[in-house]
Amino acid sequence: MSKRRYLSPALLGSVVVIATSGLVYELIAGTMASYVLGDSVAQFSFVIGLYLFAMGIGSYASKHIERDLLRRFVEIELAIALVGGFSAPLLFLVYTSFGAFRAALYSMVLLIGVLVGLEVPLLIRLLEFQLSLKDLVARVLSLDYVGALFASLLFPLVLLPKLGIHKTSMLVGLLNALVAFAATFLLPLEHGRSWRLRAECAIVSLGLVIGIVAFDRYALKHEATFFGAPIIYSSQSPYQRIVMTQSRQTTRLFLNGQLQFSSDDEHRYHETLVHPAVATLGHCPKQVLVLGGGDGLAVRELLRYPAVESITLVDLDPAVTEVFRNVPVGRKLNHDAFLDPRVTVRNEDAFAFLDETKENYDLVVVDFPDPGNYAVGKLYTLSFYQRLRQRIPPRGIAVIQTTSPYFARRSFWMAAETIAAADFEVLPMHVHVPSFGEWGFVVAGGPGITVPRSLQLPEGQLRFLGADELPELFRFPKDMSRVQVGINRLNDQPLVSIYTEEWDQWQR
Repeated sequence: MSKRRYLSPALLGSVVVIATSGLVYELIAGTMASYVLGDSVAQFSFVIGLYLFAMGIGSYASKHIERDLLRRFVEIELAIALVGGFSAPLLFLVYTSFGAFRAALYSMVLLIGVLVGLEVPLLIRLLEFQLSLKDLVARVLSLDYVGALFASLLFPLVLLPKLGIHKTSMLVGLLNALVAFAATFLLPLEHGRSWRLRAECAIVSLGLVIGIVAFDRYALKHEATFFGAPIIYSSQSPYQRIVMTQSRQTTRLFLNGQLQFSSDDEHRYHETLVHPAVATLGHCPKQVLVLGGGDGLAVRELLRYPAVESITLVDLDPAVTEVFRNVPVGRKLNHDAFLDPRVTVRNEDAFAFLDETKENYDLVVVDFPDPGNYAVGKLYTLSFYQRLRQRIPPRGIAVIQTTSPYFARRSFWMAAETIAAADFEVLPMHVHVPSFGEWGFVVAGGPGITVPRSLQLPEGQLRFLGADELPELFRFPKDMSRVQVGINRLNDQPLVSIYTEEWDQWQR
Protein backbone atom coordinates (compact mmCIF):
# COMPACT_ATOMS: atom_id res chain seq x y z
CA MET A 1 0.00 0.00 0.00
CA SER A 2 1.54 3.32 -1.03
CA LYS A 3 2.31 6.22 1.25
CA ARG A 4 -0.10 8.38 -0.74
CA ARG A 5 -3.06 6.22 0.33
CA TYR A 6 -2.23 7.10 3.95
CA LEU A 7 -1.85 10.77 3.14
CA SER A 8 -5.40 12.07 3.49
CA PRO A 9 -6.35 10.18 6.69
CA ALA A 10 -3.07 11.12 8.38
CA LEU A 11 -3.28 14.81 7.53
CA LEU A 12 -6.98 14.93 8.32
CA GLY A 13 -6.30 13.24 11.66
CA SER A 14 -3.79 15.94 12.46
CA VAL A 15 -6.62 18.49 12.19
CA VAL A 16 -8.14 17.07 15.39
CA VAL A 17 -4.83 17.43 17.24
CA ILE A 18 -4.30 20.92 15.86
CA ALA A 19 -7.79 22.08 16.81
CA THR A 20 -7.54 20.56 20.28
CA SER A 21 -4.17 22.12 20.99
CA GLY A 22 -5.21 25.49 19.56
CA LEU A 23 -8.22 25.77 21.86
CA VAL A 24 -6.26 24.50 24.86
CA TYR A 25 -3.72 27.30 24.40
CA GLU A 26 -6.61 29.76 24.32
CA LEU A 27 -8.08 28.28 27.52
CA ILE A 28 -4.68 28.36 29.22
CA ALA A 29 -4.25 32.05 28.41
CA GLY A 30 -7.77 32.88 29.60
CA THR A 31 -7.32 30.88 32.80
CA MET A 32 -4.00 32.51 33.65
CA ALA A 33 -5.44 35.94 32.89
CA SER A 34 -8.36 35.33 35.25
CA TYR A 35 -6.02 33.95 37.94
CA VAL A 36 -3.70 36.94 37.85
CA LEU A 37 -5.86 39.84 36.66
CA GLY A 38 -9.25 38.77 38.06
CA ASP A 39 -12.62 39.41 36.38
CA SER A 40 -12.78 36.12 34.49
CA VAL A 41 -15.54 37.28 32.16
CA ALA A 42 -13.56 40.27 30.93
CA GLN A 43 -10.27 38.39 30.69
CA PHE A 44 -11.71 35.45 28.75
CA SER A 45 -13.47 37.94 26.46
CA PHE A 46 -10.23 39.83 25.79
CA VAL A 47 -8.23 36.63 25.24
CA ILE A 48 -10.82 35.02 22.94
CA GLY A 49 -11.28 38.19 20.91
CA LEU A 50 -7.55 38.80 20.47
CA TYR A 51 -6.90 35.13 19.72
CA LEU A 52 -9.55 34.94 16.99
CA PHE A 53 -8.33 38.23 15.52
CA ALA A 54 -4.78 36.87 15.45
CA MET A 55 -6.00 33.66 13.80
CA GLY A 56 -7.58 35.81 11.10
CA ILE A 57 -4.24 37.52 10.52
CA GLY A 58 -2.53 34.14 10.28
CA SER A 59 -5.11 32.76 7.86
CA TYR A 60 -4.75 35.80 5.61
CA ALA A 61 -0.96 35.66 5.78
CA SER A 62 -0.98 32.02 4.68
CA LYS A 63 -1.63 33.08 1.09
CA HIS A 64 1.92 34.42 0.91
CA ILE A 65 3.37 30.95 1.53
CA GLU A 66 3.65 29.59 -2.00
CA ARG A 67 6.42 26.98 -1.98
CA ASP A 68 7.52 24.06 0.18
CA LEU A 69 4.13 23.87 1.88
CA LEU A 70 4.91 20.74 3.88
CA ARG A 71 8.19 22.13 5.18
CA ARG A 72 6.47 25.37 6.14
CA PHE A 73 3.70 23.41 7.87
CA VAL A 74 6.28 21.46 9.89
CA GLU A 75 8.11 24.66 10.84
CA ILE A 76 4.88 26.33 11.93
CA GLU A 77 3.94 23.30 14.04
CA LEU A 78 7.34 23.43 15.74
CA ALA A 79 6.94 27.16 16.38
CA ILE A 80 3.53 26.53 17.96
CA ALA A 81 4.99 23.68 20.01
CA LEU A 82 7.67 26.00 21.39
CA VAL A 83 5.63 29.16 21.91
CA GLY A 84 2.39 27.48 22.96
CA GLY A 85 4.04 24.68 24.92
CA PHE A 86 6.12 27.04 27.03
CA SER A 87 3.48 29.80 27.17
CA ALA A 88 2.21 29.01 30.67
CA PRO A 89 5.69 28.59 32.25
CA LEU A 90 6.90 31.79 30.56
CA LEU A 91 3.87 33.76 31.72
CA PHE A 92 4.39 32.37 35.21
CA LEU A 93 8.03 33.51 35.12
CA VAL A 94 7.00 37.00 34.00
CA TYR A 95 4.35 37.19 36.72
CA THR A 96 6.67 36.08 39.53
CA SER A 97 9.82 37.89 38.42
CA PHE A 98 9.18 40.89 36.17
CA GLY A 99 5.67 42.23 36.68
CA ALA A 100 4.78 42.97 33.03
CA PHE A 101 2.20 40.21 32.95
CA ARG A 102 -0.51 41.93 30.94
CA ALA A 103 1.81 42.90 28.07
CA ALA A 104 3.38 39.43 28.03
CA LEU A 105 -0.02 37.74 28.06
CA TYR A 106 -1.51 39.62 25.14
CA SER A 107 1.71 39.37 23.12
CA MET A 108 1.75 35.61 23.66
CA VAL A 109 -1.93 35.30 22.68
CA LEU A 110 -1.33 37.33 19.54
CA LEU A 111 1.70 35.26 18.48
CA ILE A 112 0.05 31.88 19.15
CA GLY A 113 -3.11 33.00 17.38
CA VAL A 114 -1.22 34.03 14.23
CA LEU A 115 0.65 30.71 14.14
CA VAL A 116 -2.52 28.67 14.71
CA GLY A 117 -4.26 30.69 12.00
CA LEU A 118 -1.62 29.53 9.51
CA GLU A 119 -2.16 25.82 10.18
CA VAL A 120 -5.54 24.92 8.68
CA PRO A 121 -5.14 26.91 5.42
CA LEU A 122 -1.84 25.12 4.80
CA LEU A 123 -3.41 21.75 5.55
CA ILE A 124 -6.24 22.45 3.11
CA ARG A 125 -3.72 23.33 0.42
CA LEU A 126 -1.72 20.18 1.14
CA LEU A 127 -4.88 18.13 0.68
CA GLU A 128 -6.43 20.01 -2.24
CA PHE A 129 -5.35 17.42 -4.82
CA GLN A 130 -6.48 14.46 -2.70
CA LEU A 131 -10.15 15.39 -2.23
CA SER A 132 -12.81 17.41 -3.97
CA LEU A 133 -13.25 20.93 -2.65
CA LYS A 134 -16.62 20.26 -1.02
CA ASP A 135 -15.35 17.10 0.71
CA LEU A 136 -12.12 18.78 1.73
CA VAL A 137 -13.79 21.81 3.35
CA ALA A 138 -16.47 19.66 5.01
CA ARG A 139 -14.00 17.19 6.49
CA VAL A 140 -11.41 19.71 7.64
CA LEU A 141 -13.93 22.02 9.30
CA SER A 142 -15.92 19.21 10.91
CA LEU A 143 -12.75 17.69 12.36
CA ASP A 144 -11.67 21.14 13.50
CA TYR A 145 -14.89 21.47 15.51
CA VAL A 146 -14.50 17.94 16.89
CA GLY A 147 -11.04 18.89 18.15
CA ALA A 148 -12.51 21.99 19.78
CA LEU A 149 -15.04 19.79 21.60
CA PHE A 150 -12.26 17.50 22.84
CA ALA A 151 -10.35 20.49 24.17
CA SER A 152 -13.36 22.01 25.90
CA LEU A 153 -13.99 18.73 27.73
CA LEU A 154 -10.43 17.64 28.42
CA PHE A 155 -9.13 20.95 29.76
CA PRO A 156 -11.47 21.45 32.75
CA LEU A 157 -12.18 17.78 33.50
CA VAL A 158 -8.80 16.12 33.03
CA LEU A 159 -5.85 18.30 32.03
CA LEU A 160 -6.11 21.21 34.47
CA PRO A 161 -7.01 19.25 37.63
CA LYS A 162 -4.66 16.33 36.92
CA LEU A 163 -1.63 18.04 35.38
CA GLY A 164 -1.97 21.70 36.28
CA ILE A 165 -1.79 24.56 33.85
CA HIS A 166 1.97 24.43 33.18
CA LYS A 167 2.30 20.72 32.44
CA THR A 168 -0.86 20.91 30.33
CA SER A 169 0.74 23.65 28.24
CA MET A 170 3.91 21.64 27.65
CA LEU A 171 2.08 18.38 26.99
CA VAL A 172 -0.05 20.01 24.30
CA GLY A 173 3.10 21.56 22.84
CA LEU A 174 4.56 18.07 22.67
CA LEU A 175 1.53 16.93 20.65
CA ASN A 176 2.19 19.73 18.14
CA ALA A 177 5.82 18.62 17.87
CA LEU A 178 4.75 15.03 17.24
CA VAL A 179 2.34 16.17 14.51
CA ALA A 180 5.25 18.00 12.90
CA PHE A 181 7.45 14.92 13.14
CA ALA A 182 4.76 12.68 11.59
CA ALA A 183 4.22 15.17 8.78
CA THR A 184 7.84 14.79 7.65
CA PHE A 185 7.00 11.22 6.54
CA LEU A 186 3.86 12.07 4.57
CA LEU A 187 5.26 13.78 1.50
CA PRO A 188 8.63 13.38 -0.18
CA LEU A 189 11.27 15.81 0.93
CA GLU A 190 14.91 16.07 -0.04
CA HIS A 191 16.89 13.58 2.04
CA GLY A 192 18.98 16.19 3.87
CA ARG A 193 16.04 18.50 4.46
CA SER A 194 13.81 15.75 5.89
CA TRP A 195 16.46 14.64 8.38
CA ARG A 196 17.11 18.22 9.43
CA LEU A 197 13.39 18.77 10.10
CA ARG A 198 13.15 15.51 12.02
CA ALA A 199 16.14 16.51 14.12
CA GLU A 200 14.47 19.82 14.90
CA CYS A 201 11.29 17.97 15.88
CA ALA A 202 13.30 15.70 18.16
CA ILE A 203 15.05 18.64 19.84
CA VAL A 204 11.79 20.50 20.48
CA SER A 205 10.09 17.33 21.75
CA LEU A 206 13.00 16.58 24.07
CA GLY A 207 12.90 20.12 25.44
CA LEU A 208 9.19 19.82 26.19
CA VAL A 209 9.62 16.41 27.84
CA ILE A 210 12.39 17.82 30.05
CA GLY A 211 10.13 20.75 30.89
CA ILE A 212 7.28 18.45 31.92
CA VAL A 213 9.58 16.36 34.12
CA ALA A 214 11.55 19.22 35.68
CA PHE A 215 8.94 21.95 35.99
CA ASP A 216 7.73 21.11 39.51
CA ARG A 217 11.16 21.87 40.98
CA TYR A 218 11.41 25.09 38.95
CA ALA A 219 7.89 26.19 39.96
CA LEU A 220 8.45 25.56 43.66
CA LYS A 221 11.65 27.61 43.59
CA HIS A 222 10.08 30.61 41.86
CA GLU A 223 6.81 30.39 43.78
CA ALA A 224 8.74 30.39 47.04
CA THR A 225 10.52 33.56 45.90
CA PHE A 226 7.21 35.14 44.89
CA PHE A 227 5.38 34.18 48.09
CA GLY A 228 8.30 35.11 50.31
CA ALA A 229 8.44 31.86 52.28
CA PRO A 230 8.99 28.13 51.74
CA ILE A 231 6.02 26.31 50.20
CA ILE A 232 4.78 23.41 52.31
CA TYR A 233 1.77 22.53 50.15
CA SER A 234 0.59 23.28 46.62
CA SER A 235 -2.05 21.83 44.34
CA GLN A 236 -4.18 22.76 41.36
CA SER A 237 -7.94 22.25 41.47
CA PRO A 238 -10.38 22.90 38.62
CA TYR A 239 -11.13 26.23 40.29
CA GLN A 240 -7.84 27.61 41.59
CA ARG A 241 -4.20 27.08 42.52
CA ILE A 242 -3.79 26.39 46.22
CA VAL A 243 -0.49 27.29 47.89
CA MET A 244 0.38 27.18 51.58
CA THR A 245 3.64 28.68 52.85
CA GLN A 246 5.32 28.49 56.23
CA SER A 247 8.09 30.57 57.72
CA ARG A 248 9.44 30.30 61.26
CA GLN A 249 6.39 32.01 62.79
CA THR A 250 3.72 32.29 60.11
CA THR A 251 1.62 30.02 57.91
CA ARG A 252 -0.17 31.63 54.97
CA LEU A 253 -2.74 30.40 52.47
CA PHE A 254 -2.84 31.75 48.90
CA LEU A 255 -5.51 31.02 46.30
CA ASN A 256 -4.53 32.00 42.76
CA GLY A 257 -1.71 34.06 44.22
CA GLN A 258 -3.99 36.07 46.53
CA LEU A 259 -3.43 35.96 50.28
CA GLN A 260 -6.40 34.42 52.11
CA PHE A 261 -5.07 34.45 55.66
CA SER A 262 -1.93 34.71 57.73
CA SER A 263 -1.76 32.65 60.89
CA ASP A 264 -0.31 35.48 62.96
CA ASP A 265 -3.41 37.67 62.65
CA GLU A 266 -6.25 35.56 61.19
CA HIS A 267 -7.76 35.35 64.70
CA ARG A 268 -8.69 39.05 64.43
CA TYR A 269 -10.60 38.39 61.21
CA HIS A 270 -12.37 35.19 62.27
CA GLU A 271 -13.21 36.30 65.80
CA THR A 272 -14.81 39.44 64.35
CA LEU A 273 -16.58 37.43 61.66
CA VAL A 274 -18.27 35.07 64.15
CA HIS A 275 -18.61 36.34 67.71
CA PRO A 276 -20.29 39.76 67.27
CA ALA A 277 -22.96 38.02 65.18
CA VAL A 278 -23.56 35.46 67.93
CA ALA A 279 -23.70 38.32 70.44
CA THR A 280 -26.29 40.09 68.28
CA LEU A 281 -28.32 36.88 68.16
CA GLY A 282 -28.39 37.02 71.94
CA HIS A 283 -27.98 33.30 72.57
CA CYS A 284 -25.84 30.44 71.33
CA PRO A 285 -27.09 29.24 67.95
CA LYS A 286 -28.08 25.62 67.42
CA GLN A 287 -28.26 25.26 63.62
CA VAL A 288 -25.48 27.10 61.78
CA LEU A 289 -24.71 27.47 58.08
CA VAL A 290 -21.27 28.58 56.85
CA LEU A 291 -21.03 29.60 53.18
CA GLY A 292 -17.43 29.68 51.97
CA GLY A 293 -14.75 29.45 54.64
CA GLY A 294 -13.30 26.20 53.33
CA ASP A 295 -10.29 26.58 55.66
CA GLY A 296 -12.52 25.76 58.64
CA LEU A 297 -11.31 28.73 60.67
CA ALA A 298 -14.79 30.23 61.06
CA VAL A 299 -16.04 26.75 62.01
CA ARG A 300 -13.31 26.61 64.66
CA GLU A 301 -14.73 29.78 66.24
CA LEU A 302 -18.30 28.47 66.10
CA LEU A 303 -17.30 25.26 67.87
CA ARG A 304 -16.39 27.31 70.93
CA TYR A 305 -20.13 27.32 71.69
CA PRO A 306 -21.17 24.00 73.29
CA ALA A 307 -24.85 24.61 72.47
CA VAL A 308 -24.19 24.42 68.71
CA GLU A 309 -25.85 21.24 67.48
CA SER A 310 -24.90 21.26 63.78
CA ILE A 311 -22.76 23.26 61.39
CA THR A 312 -23.16 22.84 57.64
CA LEU A 313 -20.25 24.25 55.64
CA VAL A 314 -20.82 24.81 51.91
CA ASP A 315 -17.65 25.46 49.92
CA LEU A 316 -17.34 24.96 46.17
CA ASP A 317 -13.81 23.54 46.03
CA PRO A 318 -13.24 20.11 47.64
CA ALA A 319 -9.49 20.58 47.20
CA VAL A 320 -9.52 23.37 49.80
CA THR A 321 -11.63 21.56 52.38
CA GLU A 322 -9.51 18.42 51.95
CA VAL A 323 -6.35 20.39 52.74
CA PHE A 324 -7.84 21.56 56.03
CA ARG A 325 -9.31 18.17 56.82
CA ASN A 326 -6.17 16.08 56.11
CA VAL A 327 -2.97 18.18 56.00
CA PRO A 328 -1.49 18.44 59.53
CA VAL A 329 -0.74 22.17 59.40
CA GLY A 330 -4.29 22.90 58.21
CA ARG A 331 -5.79 20.69 60.91
CA LYS A 332 -3.69 22.44 63.54
CA LEU A 333 -4.91 25.85 62.42
CA ASN A 334 -8.62 24.96 62.56
CA HIS A 335 -8.26 22.73 65.64
CA ASP A 336 -9.52 19.69 63.69
CA ALA A 337 -12.80 21.47 63.05
CA PHE A 338 -13.78 19.18 60.17
CA LEU A 339 -13.41 16.09 62.35
CA ASP A 340 -16.06 17.28 64.82
CA PRO A 341 -19.20 15.12 64.39
CA ARG A 342 -21.38 18.23 64.43
CA VAL A 343 -19.78 19.50 61.19
CA THR A 344 -20.98 18.52 57.71
CA VAL A 345 -19.06 19.65 54.63
CA ARG A 346 -20.82 20.01 51.29
CA ASN A 347 -18.77 20.88 48.21
CA GLU A 348 -21.22 22.68 45.98
CA ASP A 349 -22.18 26.12 44.72
CA ALA A 350 -23.64 28.25 47.54
CA PHE A 351 -26.14 29.95 45.22
CA ALA A 352 -27.55 26.59 44.13
CA PHE A 353 -27.49 25.30 47.72
CA LEU A 354 -29.72 28.15 48.91
CA ASP A 355 -32.08 27.46 46.03
CA GLU A 356 -32.41 23.80 46.94
CA THR A 357 -32.27 23.60 50.72
CA LYS A 358 -35.42 23.82 52.85
CA GLU A 359 -33.57 24.13 56.15
CA ASN A 360 -33.64 27.22 58.36
CA TYR A 361 -30.60 28.36 60.35
CA ASP A 362 -30.25 30.42 63.52
CA LEU A 363 -26.96 31.82 62.23
CA VAL A 364 -25.46 32.04 58.76
CA VAL A 365 -21.79 32.98 58.31
CA VAL A 366 -20.97 34.12 54.76
CA ASP A 367 -17.23 34.15 54.09
CA PHE A 368 -16.66 34.40 50.34
CA PRO A 369 -13.68 35.90 48.51
CA ASP A 370 -14.03 39.50 47.41
CA PRO A 371 -16.19 40.19 44.31
CA GLY A 372 -13.29 40.47 41.86
CA ASN A 373 -15.10 38.61 39.08
CA TYR A 374 -18.66 37.85 38.04
CA ALA A 375 -18.57 34.24 39.23
CA VAL A 376 -18.01 35.46 42.79
CA GLY A 377 -19.93 38.69 42.24
CA LYS A 378 -23.22 36.77 41.94
CA LEU A 379 -22.79 35.89 45.64
CA TYR A 380 -22.99 39.60 46.49
CA THR A 381 -26.20 40.32 44.57
CA LEU A 382 -29.71 41.12 45.70
CA SER A 383 -30.87 37.76 44.31
CA PHE A 384 -28.41 35.91 46.51
CA TYR A 385 -29.29 37.86 49.66
CA GLN A 386 -32.99 37.35 49.04
CA ARG A 387 -32.38 33.60 48.94
CA LEU A 388 -30.32 33.93 52.10
CA ARG A 389 -33.15 35.82 53.81
CA GLN A 390 -35.54 32.94 53.19
CA ARG A 391 -33.30 30.55 55.13
CA ILE A 392 -33.13 32.71 58.28
CA PRO A 393 -36.06 32.88 60.72
CA PRO A 394 -37.28 36.29 61.97
CA ARG A 395 -34.96 36.25 64.98
CA GLY A 396 -32.01 34.69 63.13
CA ILE A 397 -28.78 36.46 62.18
CA ALA A 398 -26.39 36.47 59.22
CA VAL A 399 -22.90 37.91 59.07
CA ILE A 400 -21.29 38.62 55.72
CA GLN A 401 -17.72 39.43 54.71
CA THR A 402 -17.97 42.59 52.60
CA THR A 403 -14.38 43.67 51.67
CA SER A 404 -12.49 46.69 53.01
CA PRO A 405 -14.40 49.89 53.84
CA TYR A 406 -11.13 51.79 53.53
CA PHE A 407 -9.52 50.44 50.36
CA ALA A 408 -12.84 49.69 48.62
CA ARG A 409 -15.22 52.08 50.33
CA ARG A 410 -17.87 52.23 47.61
CA SER A 411 -17.80 48.45 47.23
CA PHE A 412 -18.30 47.93 50.95
CA TRP A 413 -21.31 50.24 51.16
CA MET A 414 -22.83 48.84 47.96
CA ALA A 415 -22.70 45.39 49.54
CA ALA A 416 -24.29 46.77 52.71
CA GLU A 417 -27.07 48.51 50.76
CA THR A 418 -27.72 45.37 48.73
CA ILE A 419 -28.06 43.30 51.90
CA ALA A 420 -30.47 45.88 53.34
CA ALA A 421 -32.54 45.76 50.14
CA ALA A 422 -33.13 42.04 50.75
CA ASP A 423 -35.29 42.90 53.79
CA PHE A 424 -32.48 42.80 56.34
CA GLU A 425 -31.68 45.29 59.05
CA VAL A 426 -27.92 45.82 58.84
CA LEU A 427 -25.16 46.62 61.32
CA PRO A 428 -21.92 47.32 59.39
CA MET A 429 -18.68 46.75 61.27
CA HIS A 430 -14.94 46.76 60.62
CA VAL A 431 -11.70 45.56 62.17
CA HIS A 432 -8.01 46.11 61.57
CA VAL A 433 -6.19 42.97 60.38
CA PRO A 434 -2.46 43.75 59.91
CA SER A 435 -2.09 41.49 56.86
CA PHE A 436 -4.98 43.20 55.06
CA GLY A 437 -5.62 46.57 56.72
CA GLU A 438 -9.14 47.66 57.64
CA TRP A 439 -11.67 44.96 56.81
CA GLY A 440 -15.44 45.05 56.79
CA PHE A 441 -18.44 42.88 57.62
CA VAL A 442 -22.19 43.30 57.86
CA VAL A 443 -24.32 41.77 60.59
CA ALA A 444 -27.85 41.34 59.22
CA GLY A 445 -31.11 40.31 60.82
CA GLY A 446 -34.74 41.14 61.38
CA PRO A 447 -36.27 44.40 62.67
CA GLY A 448 -34.92 45.72 65.93
CA ILE A 449 -31.40 44.28 65.91
CA THR A 450 -29.00 46.46 67.86
CA VAL A 451 -25.27 46.68 68.44
CA PRO A 452 -24.38 44.04 71.04
CA ARG A 453 -22.94 45.06 74.39
CA SER A 454 -21.36 41.80 75.46
CA LEU A 455 -20.14 38.50 74.03
CA GLN A 456 -21.74 35.11 74.59
CA LEU A 457 -18.37 33.68 75.68
CA PRO A 458 -16.54 34.15 78.98
CA GLU A 459 -14.22 37.15 79.04
CA GLY A 460 -10.64 36.25 78.15
CA GLN A 461 -11.44 33.18 76.05
CA LEU A 462 -10.66 34.99 72.79
CA ARG A 463 -7.29 36.36 71.72
CA PHE A 464 -8.56 39.67 70.35
CA LEU A 465 -12.19 40.45 71.10
CA GLY A 466 -13.53 41.47 74.47
CA ALA A 467 -16.39 43.56 75.82
CA ASP A 468 -14.35 46.78 75.44
CA GLU A 469 -13.52 46.14 71.78
CA LEU A 470 -17.04 45.14 70.75
CA PRO A 471 -18.66 48.61 70.41
CA GLU A 472 -15.66 49.97 68.49
CA LEU A 473 -16.27 47.49 65.67
CA PHE A 474 -19.48 49.31 64.74
CA ARG A 475 -18.07 52.88 64.73
CA PHE A 476 -16.84 54.20 61.38
CA PRO A 477 -14.52 57.21 61.06
CA LYS A 478 -15.10 59.82 58.33
CA ASP A 479 -12.88 58.22 55.71
CA MET A 480 -14.86 54.95 55.93
CA SER A 481 -18.34 56.37 56.52
CA ARG A 482 -21.37 55.52 54.41
CA VAL A 483 -21.59 56.61 50.76
CA GLN A 484 -24.61 56.14 48.48
CA VAL A 485 -23.78 53.81 45.61
CA GLY A 486 -26.87 51.75 44.79
CA ILE A 487 -27.62 48.03 44.70
CA ASN A 488 -25.75 45.14 43.11
CA ARG A 489 -28.16 43.16 40.94
CA LEU A 490 -27.54 39.84 39.22
CA ASN A 491 -28.21 41.03 35.67
CA ASP A 492 -25.42 43.65 35.57
CA GLN A 493 -23.33 43.31 38.79
CA PRO A 494 -21.91 46.86 39.00
CA LEU A 495 -20.13 45.86 42.19
CA VAL A 496 -17.52 43.87 40.21
CA SER A 497 -16.39 46.86 38.14
CA ILE A 498 -16.49 49.22 41.14
CA TYR A 499 -14.46 46.80 43.24
CA THR A 500 -11.90 46.27 40.45
CA GLU A 501 -11.54 50.02 39.90
CA GLU A 502 -11.06 50.75 43.59
CA TRP A 503 -8.43 48.08 44.20
CA ASP A 504 -6.58 48.95 40.99
CA GLN A 505 -6.04 52.45 42.37
CA TRP A 506 -4.17 51.03 45.37
CA GLN A 507 -2.09 48.61 43.31
CA ARG A 508 -0.66 51.11 40.86
